[in-house]
Amino acid sequence: MGKNKKIIGGVIAAVVVVGGIVLIRGLQQDKKADAETTNEVTVLQVAHTQNSKPYNFVNDEGESDGFEVQVLKAVDKKLKNYKFEYNPTSDEDLLVGLESGKYDVGTKGSWKTPEREEKFIIPDEPIAASIIGITFRTEDKAKYTDLEAFAKAGGKLIPISPQNAQYQVIEDFNEAHPDTPIQLDAADQFTISDAYAWVLEKRYDAFFDIKISFENSVLAEDGPYHQYADQLTYVPYKGIPTYPIIHRDETNEKFAQEYDKAIKELSEDGTLKKLSVKYFGEDVFSYIQE
Repeated sequence: MGKNKKIIGGVIAAVVVVGGIVLIRGLQQDKKADAETTNEVTVLQVAHTQNSKPYNFVNDEGESDGFEVQVLKAVDKKLKNYKFEYNPTSDEDLLVGLESGKYDVGTKGSWKTPEREEKFIIPDEPIAASIIGITFRTEDKAKYTDLEAFAKAGGKLIPISPQNAQYQVIEDFNEAHPDTPIQLDAADQFTISDAYAWVLEKRYDAFFDIKISFENSVLAEDGPYHQYADQLTYVPYKGIPTYPIIHRDETNEKFAQEYDKAIKELSEDGTLKKLSVKYFGEDVFSYIQE
């Protein structure tokens, strides 16, 4: 009888152990199923400049707006496991906040530079494009039809700071046009008002300018230099891709990959072009040269 009790006891213990294993496995499978059916949402703090129309700004309703902001909102709709919270701020706070981790993503019409690639994650796909070209005297309109014509005519360009990404653009142009390079002089930063005045005074023949800046500063009736609208003309050269800059950590590395997938889809379905025409009046991506 004692032997039978031991056998029965052993069988019961075995059943309990097996039952426990089955129960644990069942619980693990339930948790896995729950994890698969539950979308864990990662909240990303997105900073943007607040006075950079039409790229990024705060509209009359107090909402984050602008082309780059609207592209990110379209990205957010595609990425169900992310939620973006928008923070209008200054250029300086945006960059400092990205380095410290206060912000996860920042957008400010940023060009890709080696310095930024060292500090931040720069995704593969651009969010917009900055159209660069030359502002010159209207009287030279027939002579300077494009940057190549300006170079061939020996036009004198206002010096550019080597720290400015525009400096590299002219260096690249000169490398591609060795027979007709543009004289590229290095200079410290200066105000736009100085640049326009120097061109009109004929100290220089052109200012390497961003199209939207010329439109907002000179062509717009409320622009600070609208008095020069009849005296200055602008021709575009090319579009420089702009990118969101992302705080460097493991979570955001994964987000950058998801961002790239979403942007490709938004390009293919026409969303980017539609938003560009709405905010810029044209497709800025068409200016990007391969």
